[in-house]
Amino acid sequence: MANWPEAGRIVNGSYLNPVLLHYPVEDKDGNEITAAVTNLDLHDLARIAITYQTGDVWVVTPVVEQQQLVKKIIEHWTSGIGARRNPDRKLAFAKLRLAGSLAEVMEEVNADAALPVFTVSTSARKTGSETSFDDLRSCLNQGRGRYLLLFGTAWGISRKLQQQVDYRLEPVQAGAGYNHLPVRAAAAITIDRLLGR
Repeated sequence: MANWPEAGRIVNGSYLNPVLLHYPVEDKDGNEITAAVTNLDLHDLARIAITYQTGDVWVVTPVVEQQQLVKKIIEHWTSGIGARRNPDRKLAFAKLRLAGSLAEVMEEVNADAALPVFTVSTSARKTGSETSFDDLRSCLNQGRGRYLLLFGTAWGISRKLQQQVDYRLEPVQAGAGYNHLPVRAAAAITIDRLLGR
């Protein structure tokens, strides 16, 4: 098992909360939809978060049945048989939080934070007005605020929400024409660029 930072130690990642949005996201035709929760995304986002010592990971879905599914999965790994069989996964899943909307996440984080809270969207689409990884990393290093790092499922965060965030982060690009990473891969690369040593 890894050596976790001692209690109370401030690390850059503590200023960063990944948010996995299932709404509002888009389908391939650009329509605003609610995407289904995927079990694998929860496992991988939780493990990425504990590895990089981010703040809590928020899973956002307005669908009550999907919320119940997320709760059941979290409970299995934090207090059920999964917790006893795999203590490392229990630690990771303890970082997951559930919300019905981004507004609910904002309300919770604002109530907790002594620093201003900023929203940062991610996208595979380049618009020319993005914040660079280096600039956001610098903000994290200086502790200027708490940052909600938004990842969209399906075909990405809705364009309407993209226009309402505080910052748009530059896309992950590999130099090829194809650019449609699975959300958990995009999250791992993005968080490594912001918090990796």
